[in-house]
Amino acid sequence: MELRHFEYFVAVAEERSFTRAAARLHVVQSGVSAVIKSLERELGADLLERTSKRVALTDAGEALLPRARAALDAAQAARDAVGEVRGGLRGTLRIGILNSVAELDIPGLLGTFHRTHPGVALQLTVSPKGSAGLVDGLTDGSLDLSVVSVPGRAPAGIRVRQMLWRRLDLVVPAGHRLATIDPVRITDLADESFVDFPAGYGNRVVVDRAFAAAGVDRQVAIEMIDITAAAHYVREGLGIAILPRFAVPDTTGLILRRVTDADLEWPLGIAISALRAPSAAARALLALIGETAT
Repeated sequence: MELRHFEYFVAVAEERSFTRAAARLHVVQSGVSAVIKSLERELGADLLERTSKRVALTDAGEALLPRARAALDAAQAARDAVGEVRGGLRGTLRIGILNSVAELDIPGLLGTFHRTHPGVALQLTVSPKGSAGLVDGLTDGSLDLSVVSVPGRAPAGIRVRQMLWRRLDLVVPAGHRLATIDPVRITDLADESFVDFPAGYGNRVVVDRAFAAAGVDRQVAIEMIDITAAAHYVREGLGIAILPRFAVPDTTGLILRRVTDADLEWPLGIAISALRAPSAAARALLALIGETAT
């Protein structure tokens, strides 16, 4: 077996498509198919189930995937060691980010990193599952590090460095019955319809936990993944929301209130795998993040 076998197999496993894997690897699709068939012959097992609509891992493929990633990580670590001796980092850094969250200046941070380490390619990923999907990427090895919102204890196999916390406040349209209540208590929010985010997003977790702790049922009428759009739906009377203040830059037609008896602190942090050593490039970015945070 060669590293190329593992590289092609991991690409197909992650993309769930020979066509997308070929594009990612910058080779023709027939070349990817040939390498996968060669690997399957050598191992004596089918690794992928192929149909006209999808590609899925077999049990053998599921067993091989973490070991193939580990082999590629080890090879990258060897390249990193040589690169550091030669005075320059190389490779690809796979970074998970949260959509529309400007509280951490990720573009500025990555711009500084790129100017210092131009030989490192930066690959950014946004998960439709929010922080839960990004944590999955760290767990399965498809991400090297990620911006996440993980309230409470970090999931098994993940280390999180919390960078900042933001208070979530109630946002209601002007004229709403809650607009005249001050202070607002969480029991005042019973029977309201909410604009919120899907399960797995950190701010949704914070709000769900607060309502559960108070024993108050909550109805989420509209779910979205763009935090900056939620206030527009509230303004139109389609529900109320609990949001960080930066997500409501224009308060025209809106009233913001604190919910005084609930823990609505929303954390943002940087996460890495606790089971794999970070690459030299990941360590360099983490060091830069540490310098920026001090």
